[in-house]
Amino acid sequence: MGASATKVWLRDLRRVAVSAHRRFILILGAISAIGPLSIDMYLPSLPAIGHDLQADAASVQMTVTAYFVGLAIGQLAYGPISDRYGRTQPLLFGLALYALASIGCALAPSVEALIGMRFLQALGGCAGMVITRAMVRDRFPVDEVAKVLSALVLVMGVAPILAPTLGGKIYLWFGWHAIFVVLVGYALLCIAAIVFGVEEAPRERAPPLAVRSVAKDYLRIVSHRRFMGYALAGGCAQAGMFAYITASPFVFIDYFGLAPDHYGFLFGANAFGLIFASQLNARVLRHFRAEKLLRTTLMIYLCAAMLMLACASTGFGGFWGIALPLVVCTSCLGFTFPNSQAGAMAPFGDRAGMASAMLGTLQFVLAGLSSIVVAALHSGNALGMAATIAFWAVLAQVMLRTLVKPPKAKTPFLE
Repeated sequence: MGASATKVWLRDLRRVAVSAHRRFILILGAISAIGPLSIDMYLPSLPAIGHDLQADAASVQMTVTAYFVGLAIGQLAYGPISDRYGRTQPLLFGLALYALASIGCALAPSVEALIGMRFLQALGGCAGMVITRAMVRDRFPVDEVAKVLSALVLVMGVAPILAPTLGGKIYLWFGWHAIFVVLVGYALLCIAAIVFGVEEAPRERAPPLAVRSVAKDYLRIVSHRRFMGYALAGGCAQAGMFAYITASPFVFIDYFGLAPDHYGFLFGANAFGLIFASQLNARVLRHFRAEKLLRTTLMIYLCAAMLMLACASTGFGGFWGIALPLVVCTSCLGFTFPNSQAGAMAPFGDRAGMASAMLGTLQFVLAGLSSIVVAALHSGNALGMAATIAFWAVLAQVMLRTLVKPPKAKTPFLE
């Protein structure tokens, strides 16, 4: 009877652990989704925002760029703060700032004001990006991090599928200002979820903050060859995606003539490919090293990008000549996101927050540069977008092959 009771107790304990694990991933995924929601939901209304605020396409695209710049700068602050003072309080502060800035976006009277509010919105929203990655690194061993990050992609990946379609509908029914009101409500829900549903994993706190020690720790991180190789390879691939995000409303709505809500279906197809690939990645990791998967998918990404560039240059395939290679490129990110991030953070368990912050900063500096370049190359067709994505695909190959040698041991990564 005692042995039977023990088995029942252990079974119930496992169920509770699995339930808590799933709730943890669900909440962190929802918080991470603030990034894609903040960008993707208002994309279908970008041309209308330009018309309403009497701004040209390049100025409206700067509202996307400003968000990337805010993400890049803000993450550097949240990293050391969360390592020293814990994960929860800085996360709550960031989400509160995000909600206030979203109200400012809804009330913006000019494109300049909208650009400024988008910058503040990013300063708040980036807390979720930094701290959720750090919390995963706190709680799980190195060989499990890539799998957990793949699960986060599943949760947060619902946002890019639904956001453009939902944003298009909200714009058609209530105007573009209402999109930012919805984002305020989402941030408040995330705050409630953190307060009632997230517990920090026990860990050793970093020493008191000092400018010299923070700078020294960041220097140690950026001097780590493998960190930079994984971070820059993944960041270049992500920069290609943000070139697509910045330019696609004008390419597909203005050039190819898609309706704003129909554009959401195309955006959703790309997001579905990313989600499907991320879940396939979690399964394939049982049989292959994460580093090998990263190299393989970056090569596929490069081939698809070159095909898209050829189609954009020649006009071959029309709409489908651009859309199909784009889906392949975006799907590859389902492999590159979790594997490059896990590889970069693997050596820095003692400074997971700072490693996550530097990782995010590097990636969004590249994303900001990408959005600036694609805006400058905008010529009313798909060539500028395709050329920018191809450039980042080539650079991702160069960064990985130059800075990271394949590990000989049968481990996910060589630290």
